[in-house]
Amino acid sequence: MHKTVVLISITLSLFSCRSEKNLPTVGELNINQYTGKWFEIARLPNRFEKGLDCVSATYSINEDGNIEVFNQGRKFAKSNQISKITGKAWVPNTNYPGRLKVQFFWPFAGNYYVIYLNDNYTLALVGDPSRKFLWVLSKNKIVSDSDYSRLITIAKNNEFTVGNVIKINQDCQ
Repeated sequence: MHKTVVLISITLSLFSCRSEKNLPTVGELNINQYTGKWFEIARLPNRFEKGLDCVSATYSINEDGNIEVFNQGRKFAKSNQISKITGKAWVPNTNYPGRLKVQFFWPFAGNYYVIYLNDNYTLALVGDPSRKFLWVLSKNKIVSDSDYSRLITIAKNNEFTVGNVIKINQDCQ
């Protein structure tokens, strides 16, 4: 029992001492404008989206004020099989409206930092302070080369490994 307590204490202290560089986020986020369907244009590879294309996320506001997150994507090795998951998101600190938490499995919640958002809420860059997760999102399936380059430059300036970013096929039926 004593060894277990020591091991848990060491593990917790390692996580609490983990250094993550600050990641600037948008100073204002109107959740009502943010709601709707977003298409994943590009991302850093991650295990939970491996093998998926035609990925989208639909955000809507629940009665309790939390945001419902409905993600779906097509398993491109099995072109007609759709992977779906529903979760929730919230703003834990209203002083930082661009720093959301998202949860698909209780008790685990991840960071969802809105790094960039254009004025008409049609382009967004979302990441995590660890720099392990990054998404280029758009309310349109197609993004101009200049908009895409601008978002990748913002990511690079925020120390993301943009050489690993993969573009996501959105040519779906």
